[in-house]
Amino acid sequence: MMTLRPANHCGKADYGWLQARYSFSFGHYFDPDFMGFKTLRVLNQEVIAPQNALQPRTYPHVDILNIILKGHAEYRDSLGNTIQADEGECVRFSPRPDLSYSEQNVCPKTPLTRLQLWLNACPQQESLPLQKIAISENESKLIASPDGEDQSIQLRQQIWITQIHLAADESTAITLKGKNSFLQSIHGGATLRTPKGEQLGMNCNDGAFIQDDNQIIISADKPFRGLLIDLGEQN
Repeated sequence: MMTLRPANHCGKADYGWLQARYSFSFGHYFDPDFMGFKTLRVLNQEVIAPQNALQPRTYPHVDILNIILKGHAEYRDSLGNTIQADEGECVRFSPRPDLSYSEQNVCPKTPLTRLQLWLNACPQQESLPLQKIAISENESKLIASPDGEDQSIQLRQQIWITQIHLAADESTAITLKGKNSFLQSIHGGATLRTPKGEQLGMNCNDGAFIQDDNQIIISADKPFRGLLIDLGEQN
């Protein structure tokens, strides 16, 4: 079963210096029908104006992935540790409950655009060291996994996150590890099909819930870049 999450139905915020789109309830946006999806708790796309910052805050027991789509970010914790991330890089934090974390766009002219995911972490697992990897926008690549396979980022949950890149008129068949997945379009649209014959079209920035199917076929009429979040065997 596939269900579309259209971009124009998502939550939105515009504070001038910050523009955001929320796939699930976050901050001032609340929708009881979209409180996350299984262990995927947050999926935001945010644009931060040059030389502006998100103020320090603490986080629940989650892993946070920031995928930098444009610009240059600096992250700082309350101990003074910093890390920078550029366009084409993905950073994973496992925030400690006793620390606060801030994010700043350090570019004087370029807005910072990034995707942010919060993934519920297994309660028994402590914080992991920070990780950062490079991602070309024109490649299909495993970004994160439970065991850090294929030099991917390690997560504290049974979740596999893959960037999908398709050229125009290209298709790919993907075998899913579990019964729940979410596909987020980053650029371009695609048609999704299941072996049962179900079909779903999605446009740029749309999302799609995929449930109770072990394979998905993605076809692109135009170049497509998307993020497939496979939530494993979670009920």
